[in-house]
Amino acid sequence: MIKVITTTFCLLLLANANCQYYIRGQVKDEKDQPLQNVKIYMHSTRLLYTTGVSGGFGITTSLLNDSLTFNLQGFETKTVQVKSNVYQEVVLRSLATSSNIQKQKLLSLTKDLNQQNGLKWFVADESYSNLIENDFVNTSKFPNTTFAVRVDKASYSNVRRFINQNSLVPPYAVRIEEMLNYFNFNYKEPKDNKVFNIESQLTSCPWNSEHELLLLNLSAKKLNLDKVPPGNFVFLIDVSGSMDAPNRLPLLKGGFQLLVKNLRQQDTVSIVIYGGSVGVWLQPTSGSEKQKILKAIEELTPGGSTPGEAAIKTAYTLAKSTFNKKGNNRIILATDGDFNVGQANEKELEEMITDERQTGIYLTCLGVGMGNYKDSKIETLARNGNGNFAYIDDIKEAEKVLVTEFTQNLYTVANDVYVNIKFNPDVIDEYRLIGYDNKKSISDNSSLELEGGEIGSANGITAVFEIQPATYGDENDFLRKGIATVTLNYQKPEELMPEKLIYTCPQNFEELKDISNDLKFATAVTMFGLILRQSKYLAEAELSNVALIAREALNPQDYLQNEFLDLVEKAKKLYDKRKKRKGKKIKEETIEN
Repeated sequence: MIKVITTTFCLLLLANANCQYYIRGQVKDEKDQPLQNVKIYMHSTRLLYTTGVSGGFGITTSLLNDSLTFNLQGFETKTVQVKSNVYQEVVLRSLATSSNIQKQKLLSLTKDLNQQNGLKWFVADESYSNLIENDFVNTSKFPNTTFAVRVDKASYSNVRRFINQNSLVPPYAVRIEEMLNYFNFNYKEPKDNKVFNIESQLTSCPWNSEHELLLLNLSAKKLNLDKVPPGNFVFLIDVSGSMDAPNRLPLLKGGFQLLVKNLRQQDTVSIVIYGGSVGVWLQPTSGSEKQKILKAIEELTPGGSTPGEAAIKTAYTLAKSTFNKKGNNRIILATDGDFNVGQANEKELEEMITDERQTGIYLTCLGVGMGNYKDSKIETLARNGNGNFAYIDDIKEAEKVLVTEFTQNLYTVANDVYVNIKFNPDVIDEYRLIGYDNKKSISDNSSLELEGGEIGSANGITAVFEIQPATYGDENDFLRKGIATVTLNYQKPEELMPEKLIYTCPQNFEELKDISNDLKFATAVTMFGLILRQSKYLAEAELSNVALIAREALNPQDYLQNEFLDLVEKAKKLYDKRKKRKGKKIKEETIEN
């Protein structure tokens, strides 16, 4: 009898263990609108799921009761206890209406430090957002600073365009972090399947002998191109009348055709065009049908106005209709940024694109053209659309962005990436983050909020701090102390919970001449950017010094480094002429007086 009872009990346990329950429900916002691509984290299994187009979800589980956490960018994260026999109706409170849209997003932030107002810079009919240069910060008062990590590279190729045309560079066109990103300096692949590798180097400052430089290197993991997820790409191409020039639509057509040749069967391409009107030029097409896609690109012709707002919404609608939960869903916008129909200013564009980014679709922006090029608008779209930004000035740059650096620019390994760095006041008196300058005016009633960036495969990011070392007594005690503690915050694309990587910057000072050539060259690029930026922190800096440092660190086989050195020499001639003209004018005024 006991044996029968024992057997029956074991069978009941086994049956209970094999029970499959089904948790069903729907996620909506406060306006009763379904929310697509909400990330759902199941606590019992630690697995991640997403909602469908209608906001619905269905998850199998072996437990009658469980816990689920719902997360969607721009909405309040919510954790609920659920029962599998109860249909779940989950409402997420929008942060966008109350704060996300209203808050102006920053690239860098030192807590409690007052910000300045920003304006716009116009050259010809081009527009650039004002860059509010980061100031020196007293470490004892404000030891912590935070900056968003992004891999935009547009500024460097745009600067190159001005210099190659024998034109002075507008100061606000110079974004130093983008100039550094262009070269992928000091990349070192992370070990043990980690997402990031962090290193730092302390060295002498070539423009101020009393200061030092802290160079912080972040390297993102490299994806195997053969194993990257399927791409769901929507090419959003401006074919308006303003694109009718050799360095605009024809250049973009050549670049997209190069990209198409590298697509796989599992990749999908759609094309939305706008110029006079908005239309779907190519319905979703497999990457194996290359001739069909290439023909569609080749037949593009310019004409009409620029209804950018309607085009962007159409592209997102199309991308959502073909959304691949296990794929890379991305819109690639190619334009000169001259939106003249619909929402046109930066604030309106920011609000629109902030809403669209909740879909889980990335946005890559490609800028082209001159004269009416709207850098400020395209940069706003890229920064708020969870994407990146490049400027294409010739076919070699198109090949670099869309072929050579295909996975770097189009495949994400980390979202919402930002760095907090806490300086040691015993070692550092003052510090200044170079680049990552905020671009928009900040009104008194706006809350300060920092926007994390998206990082693609195999990107190497270099951040540079200019520091004033503290006066110290015991040399040995000084050497034992870390310069700063770095906390790298990020979120893997396929996961809900954010992660952190903590690193202590050691006291590893070496003279500039003795550090690695990559970091030495990065210092030359930084100095070049500061001079073009007309930074108030470079009282005594010459382009000849930039050329000297770059030449000492030059890798003769590196095309980009050789090109940079040529660019510095061209800029030197250009800016020397300007100095001579200014000197002559001052001399003439003195004689007249």
